[in-house]
Amino acid sequence: MKPLFTFLISSVFVLGSYAQESCINALPAFIGTNDAGLISGSDAPMPTNCMFLQGDEFFRWYYFTAEVDTGYTISTDLPINVNLDTRIGIYEGTCGALTCVGSDDDGGSGFLSVATFAAEAGTTYYIVFDSYWGTPQTSSPIQFSISEYYVPETPQGLITFETGTIPGSGYTDCVVDMNGDFLDDVVYVSGSTLTIAYQQTDGSFETSSYNTGYVQNAPSWSIAAGDLDGNGFNDLVYGGGGGASFIWANDDGTGYTETHDNMYIFSQRTNMIDINNDGHLDAFVCHDIDANVYYLNDGNGGLMWNQGGLGENGGNYGSVWIDYDNDCDMDMFIAKCGSDNIDQLHRNNGDGTFTSVGPQAGVNDPTQSWSSAWADYDNDGDMDVFIGASSMGSGAHKLYSNNGDGTFTNVTAGSGFDLQMGTSIENMPCDLNNDGWVDVFGAGGIFMLNNGDMTFTPSISPTYFAPAGDLNNDGYLDFVSGNTVYYNTTEGNNYLTINTIGTISNKNGIGARIRLHSAMGTQMRDVRSAESFSTMQTLNTHFGIGTDTEIEMIEICWPSGIEEVIYNPQINTTLTVIEGQNVRVDEVELDVFTVYPNPTNNLLRLQSTKLNSTSVFTIYDMAGSKVMTGKANASSINVAAINAGYYIIEIVTNAEIQRTSFSKF
Repeated sequence: MKPLFTFLISSVFVLGSYAQESCINALPAFIGTNDAGLISGSDAPMPTNCMFLQGDEFFRWYYFTAEVDTGYTISTDLPINVNLDTRIGIYEGTCGALTCVGSDDDGGSGFLSVATFAAEAGTTYYIVFDSYWGTPQTSSPIQFSISEYYVPETPQGLITFETGTIPGSGYTDCVVDMNGDFLDDVVYVSGSTLTIAYQQTDGSFETSSYNTGYVQNAPSWSIAAGDLDGNGFNDLVYGGGGGASFIWANDDGTGYTETHDNMYIFSQRTNMIDINNDGHLDAFVCHDIDANVYYLNDGNGGLMWNQGGLGENGGNYGSVWIDYDNDCDMDMFIAKCGSDNIDQLHRNNGDGTFTSVGPQAGVNDPTQSWSSAWADYDNDGDMDVFIGASSMGSGAHKLYSNNGDGTFTNVTAGSGFDLQMGTSIENMPCDLNNDGWVDVFGAGGIFMLNNGDMTFTPSISPTYFAPAGDLNNDGYLDFVSGNTVYYNTTEGNNYLTINTIGTISNKNGIGARIRLHSAMGTQMRDVRSAESFSTMQTLNTHFGIGTDTEIEMIEICWPSGIEEVIYNPQINTTLTVIEGQNVRVDEVELDVFTVYPNPTNNLLRLQSTKLNSTSVFTIYDMAGSKVMTGKANASSINVAAINAGYYIIEIVTNAEIQRTSFSKF
């Protein structure tokens, strides 16, 4: 919803004074055209909202009871509503205990809305209009329509869950490790209070709250996490309607402090990513009504504002950073909506610049969308993409297969996504049953289970959408919504979880490409901070391997360019990989750069065809700190003074960088 218009509603017939101002006083709505009254109620949907609220909105309530199992469209895109701005949320449940099943904002003409959802016969659904910008609506009449559309039979629950409870209050859109033990925690945000439910080794949670100080921008639109200052504890970025706030963890993770600038951003999706590949994690913020914004990290606690070069126009909603062209650097895709709804793909040129290539790649889709889900859905070695429609007014869901040459083919027909199912603003890839084929959570708040042949089978979800992580450390992905944890109880398949620790690269290893080889073939993942539209998912990399009983090897290409391989890791466990400890033998050509003896105790000898008077070396420890630097034009370096351990040595000659590892005993 945009600030350019006001959402104005009035009744065209006489209603009770407060008949539609609360859930309990909702009035019935019917198939066909309905007249809405004034938006003046203060009863907000609880506990789960379909949309993000500032806290000063007003609401109008209706209820609708489905007569058959089918899909329904609720639309304000009608002639009488021209030039108005509307937003719709659709819920099921009981007053005070509602769950979102569908929503839309700006999916119709102008700023009107078209929401679709799958319904079950006999179930009552609540339709809620709200005045996002906080003004009671007093004049212009509005109408909305309800109509049926065909959906396939109601999907079955193919993934099973048990529920649990976690204490905490506030926004609950973040699941990530916050204390450095690599167990996924749950983050709650309420004003200046940051509450973290820390997962214990026995699967229980212990909750602590911290005062971050004044928070300029609440995470009313999105939240992302990563270790910006490299101290071993993840920081947060909040995306709010007026800008971005950063929440910094102190050096022992026992306190948090908010910082912000006064620059205006109508924030949508936020991410953390090393944009210029200097080893320091940066922050990216989608801007709804202007060019996108990013903050470059100087490595000394400073974040430099930048705008432009990564999406110049508005309508930027759901950004996700992925390596679509397999060159081991992260590219960026933006699902677009609103004022400019043509999706964009930005290719990383490898030098800190990006080129917009959406039309050439064939993914410049015009469908209104808030997010996309990227994964190698067919396990053929490149990233495919599902683009989820947030409204059917300008198109429908799309599935694109990566051709491996920088282009994509639309393979929606016959995939299962071509069936008329509900819309969603949130879409996320995840292997829910650990069978080694990545599924999709979205497409109207359901699970689409991957059949392994680019077709998908729908399965009902216990929640419309929620962030994912392993919340009982059993190797299966779980979800949390509010205080409710949905524990995945699916069994029978094996898995591996990988924790990445960068040394030359950023501390989290965000941007690393990981490949897993087993009998079923090769799978791959990118380490990403923030997927879907609003939520933050685990930073631990999760692989299901089906019934395979061993893993042949893991390959990792780090953002630094270092490549390493781990052979025969144990299955059904967590593997922690520190950058540089398993460097590939073939990382650099032996006639170009080698070091010996390795390990060494005193002299480290260099052999390279490219060393000259300009060559310099830098030695880093496994924490990424410089321990030694100097000229590299001699044949050896005396490393007797450094401590025993593993190290990375970097040689720079005429702006060409080469790296390898060695150990000191």
